[in-house]
Parts: sequence; structure tokens; C-alpha cells
Amino acid sequence: MADILLTEYLARSSSDLKYLNKTKSFLDQMWNNPDEAFMTFVIGHIYEGKKTKAVDRFDPIIKKSMKQFINEMVNEKLNAALKSTSGEETEVEKEAEQKAEIVEEPENLIVTTEEEIEGYSIVKVLLHDDMDVGRIFYRDNLSYFNILLDDNIRKWIMRLGLNGQNKYIQFNDEDRTTVSIEKVTDIIKYKDKILDVTRRFMGSEKNLQP
Repeated sequence: MADILLTEYLARSSSDLKYLNKTKSFLDQMWNNPDEAFMTFVIGHIYEGKKTKAVDRFDPIIKKSMKQFINEMVNEKLNAALKSTSGEETEVEKEAEQKAEIVEEPENLIVTTEEEIEGYSIVKVLLHDDMDVGRIFYRDNLSYFNILLDDNIRKWIMRLGLNGQNKYIQFNDEDRTTVSIEKVTDIIKYKDKILDVTRRFMGSEKNLQP
């Protein structure tokens, strides 16, 4: 049963990654150099005059509003993070600051690979019989690939380092245990460890389904 689920997850994940990358590529293009069709689409929702003659006028307005909109969202997250802490910098704040830097920098250097999505899918399959895997999320960054509980960076279960020659897993236990792996499917060997860390964040074993 687990093998069938794993095969299904990997097939779906590969397809999802394909369209994820295409969507990101399209949004990046529209962010840096929106085409006339996109401009006309936006203008159609904000302007009642003749659309074709309004593109040149609204081009700088739309570009500026897009940047302001993203920056305002980032600032809101930063302010919320600052209010929820005692003043010391937390991982949440660091991540928000990283997002702010990405907004200012046109080129996003973070590339989520098929191998990382495969690792994420394997973890969900391993936890499938014991919990609601809808609570498992991922966040990628330049150094490693985070797998989280409840999309909370403070509840990272494990980090996957798959981009270099020396592949590894780091678990969020008391010792921050790190193990070397040869291939992404080696994650399967550490099912018990993954469960232990997940249980710790969920509070107790009783929160997992029997």
C-alpha cells in the first residue's frame, strides 16, 4: 500500500512541479516585463475608457502598484512578527526579511528541484497512516529544503540538503541530528525518526491517529 501511495505521490508531484515552474516563470515575466495582454486585462478591471489607448498611460501605474502591493504585504508580515515576539530576532522575522530582500531583487535564486519535491512527497507518504498529511508543508531556500508542520517555520521537522554532492538530512530534535544520504529515497530509512520529531511538535502521541 505504501509503495502504491509513494508512486502516486511522485507522479503527481512531478506533474505539479512542472506547472509550478511554468507558473513562476510566467509571473516572473509579468513582474519584470508585463505584456500588453496582461496590461489590457488589468486595465479592463479599473478603467472604463477605451482599453487599447490606455496601455501606455497605465503601464507605469500598474508596474508601480504591483511593487507597492508586494512590499506592503511583506511589511505587514514583518510588523506582525515583531509584535508577536519579545523583541529578539526570531526565525520567522529572518524569513520575512529574506522575503523583503527577494522583492527588492528581481532575480529569485531559489529553485525548487524535482528531487526536493520527491523528498517532500516521501515524507508525506511515511506519515500518511499516522496523521493528517495536509498539515505537512515545505519552504525552500538557498541552503536547504525545509519540511514543516502546519506551515510554521518554528515547527520544521527536517531539512533536506540535496543540491550538492554531499546530500544530508537534519532533524529538528534536541541534538539537531544530521545524517548523510546517497539518494533521496534514503529518507524512507528514517521513518521512525520523522515520526518522533513530528509527535514532539504535535504535543504527544495521542494526537496521532491510532
